[in-house]
Amino acid sequence: MPFLGKDWRSPGWSWTKTEHGWKRIFLYGHELEDNREIELKGLCNDNNGNLFVGDVCELATTKRKKDLYNNNAKSQFIFVDKWICVHNRSTKERHVYSTLGEALNRLDFSGAIQDLRRFNYVAKLFQLIARSQLTSLSGAAQKNYFNILEKIVRKVLDDHYNPRLVKDLLQDLSFTLHNLTIHFGRCVLVGNVNIWLCRLETIHKWKQQVNNLQIPEQMCDGMTFNDLPLHMQNKILCELSDAYDIINVGQAMPALHSLSEDRILWRKLCHFHFSDKQFCRNLVLSNSEKVDWKLMFFTLKKHYPMKEQYGDTLHFCRNCNILFWKDPLLALLFKDCGHPCTANHPDSCLIPISPQHFIDLFKS
Repeated sequence: MPFLGKDWRSPGWSWTKTEHGWKRIFLYGHELEDNREIELKGLCNDNNGNLFVGDVCELATTKRKKDLYNNNAKSQFIFVDKWICVHNRSTKERHVYSTLGEALNRLDFSGAIQDLRRFNYVAKLFQLIARSQLTSLSGAAQKNYFNILEKIVRKVLDDHYNPRLVKDLLQDLSFTLHNLTIHFGRCVLVGNVNIWLCRLETIHKWKQQVNNLQIPEQMCDGMTFNDLPLHMQNKILCELSDAYDIINVGQAMPALHSLSEDRILWRKLCHFHFSDKQFCRNLVLSNSEKVDWKLMFFTLKKHYPMKEQYGDTLHFCRNCNILFWKDPLLALLFKDCGHPCTANHPDSCLIPISPQHFIDLFKS
């Protein structure tokens, strides 16, 4: 039986429909006499050179369209799963293991960036992947990574939410791609290097758009931040865990500058991010022999990692090794732990996962 599939190794036979039924087309030899009405010009290339079988030409066109679709289309590997079972090694009973790319494909990160509680978490995770784990992703995971990254940039441009974090993400990603495409060669990347150069150009365009972002002034007829009493304004500033947010608040209005320079505010920020043991090693005194807590914070920041704080994070169950997004509303209303757990008290087995811990879970 002849092979009729669209495969370049065996393109199959060509047939034409006549009034007497289907007849096979022969383009070579004396058997062309039954098919003299075939227009040969359509089977030639631009240089009027070799003749190609119709199916082969159609196959080549289909293959080019397929390659173009795979390079430009959104990833087909987008799931809405809320949990994934993590196995970092194979055993005799289980010959499979989970990868970072699989978790990136299956967990609903596209939906997570629409939640303000999870946006910073996803952006920080993508920044860590851009720094060191980009080459460990599969081709589908890399495509999904850039699709989600496009949604992150679009959210910043539309909602003006946390542009500084996305600027750092794009800066780290462009630095990594520049080194991979130019200095380290092409063998470390999955796919054609021209695709990566196009992605690098797209990242530069995103960086320019975020850098040129202008946040319009909002007109409000109700109560504003300046209408609050000073002790309430100070209490709100004490809830900020990012030093640059405090500095930006002080630069917004002259009346808020003194609040942003308060020693007690910076002392609380130092105690939140660093331990007393770290203070003793890097004590910074001012001219009045008092501790300059603002300068102390930036000194400690150079030597030690800061404490991370997110509105919502991924959770990991130590009982069943499942990584998942926990919906607080479902947990409150229906006592749903967010994943199929067999433990009697599943909440006692849950631990929040930081972005760095997320990456460490998939390191063998």
